[in-house]
Amino acid sequence: MNDMVRQRQIVELLRDRPFASVRELQEHLGVSAATVRRDIDKIDEAGGARKVYGGVSALDGAAQGTAFARPYDENRDLAVEPKRLIAELAATMVADGDAVIVNGGSTCFHLGVMLADRNVRLFTNSMPLAGYLGEHGKCSLTLAGGELHREPRVIYSPSQPINFYASKFFLGAQGISADGLHESHPLMVRSIQELSRNADQIVVLADSRKFSIHARNAALPLSRVGMLITDDGLSDQHAKMLESAGITLRIASNGGGA
Repeated sequence: MNDMVRQRQIVELLRDRPFASVRELQEHLGVSAATVRRDIDKIDEAGGARKVYGGVSALDGAAQGTAFARPYDENRDLAVEPKRLIAELAATMVADGDAVIVNGGSTCFHLGVMLADRNVRLFTNSMPLAGYLGEHGKCSLTLAGGELHREPRVIYSPSQPINFYASKFFLGAQGISADGLHESHPLMVRSIQELSRNADQIVVLADSRKFSIHARNAALPLSRVGMLITDDGLSDQHAKMLESAGITLRIASNGGGA
């Protein structure tokens, strides 16, 4: 288990309790006290929790917490049904002959799978989606250039120009607030900002959990977003926030999109 995985587990443990001792974390993680203390120092420095005598304490109020980005393989298995419904609704907004950009991430992967046999031109930076479409798809596929970053499973290099222009850019977000779309991984922020300049409309695919997650880096302001598709767990408060920003809101549910 590497440092980032351990630190993420500590932060997630503190979502259910106000305090964890060094001894408890040793037993939970199977590492030495010295390793636990180093992890606590890193989490404290990142603002994810507070170092206290004998252990680590949760921050006062969930809104002050700073989330760590989950690896793609972990995030893929969370909220699977809402993600599938969101992707289904998003797929209805793609017309035959469209050129679209589908960003990395698990909800966008579902969308890409649904577009696999469509008459569309699709650009992606997602290695899992590229692998799927290369094996099973019939759509025209263009891949981002650069290096593979294994944790988010994204291909990116700042030196590689993006020579693809689309009617829509579909992307997810680690967290959403009045300040915009947020990501913990700086690489995802840079990639999103660059891709957003190559599309006429930005469409965000985000299940309602994302409105309670507070990631460190702002990727795009809400003013750049044209449409957001989410599930029926969205609160009235967050719906009003999106509408005030001029965003078209679509709700995906088992009964169809609203």
